[in-house]
Amino acid sequence: MDKPTNKVEETREEIVITRVFDAPQSRLWKAWTDPEMMMRWWGGKGITCPVSTIDLRVGGHYKYSMQFPDGLTVWATGVYREIHEPDHLVFTDSFGDENGNVVSPTTYGMAADFPEEMLIELNFELVGNDKTKLTLRHIGLPMGEDREFTKVGWYESFDKLDVVLKS
Repeated sequence: MDKPTNKVEETREEIVITRVFDAPQSRLWKAWTDPEMMMRWWGGKGITCPVSTIDLRVGGHYKYSMQFPDGLTVWATGVYREIHEPDHLVFTDSFGDENGNVVSPTTYGMAADFPEEMLIELNFELVGNDKTKLTLRHIGLPMGEDREFTKVGWYESFDKLDVVLKS
């Protein structure tokens, strides 16, 4: 079986990653909106997600933690801006604390120019009978080393997501 590939497009303001998953649209949607399912795949290789809370409504908040192999815990939080089940989801993306408050990205060692808030837009497009093309736009992600680290994190997370969707 061929290994799934990520198609990437970049501009100064955003990265766009597209990948086709061998799963129905409803299952991929659930992977992004169900806290228990998200905890099974969120984070790059070797990273776990011990906490995930989701208030899936426009204006609702989410919060999750990423536990790195060296013991570092990174929190993130955001607000849902658009929800059109099962094909479109938009939310803000910020570093946070364990209470869901936004914190400066420098708290976690990011560059001083790293924005406090970015935007993530997801489109879930049915392909054939049981496959779904996911298009992720990460808007506001600055150029440089932090962007490269983030892209690798997305690729590795999508690899884990692919395994979870097949289980």
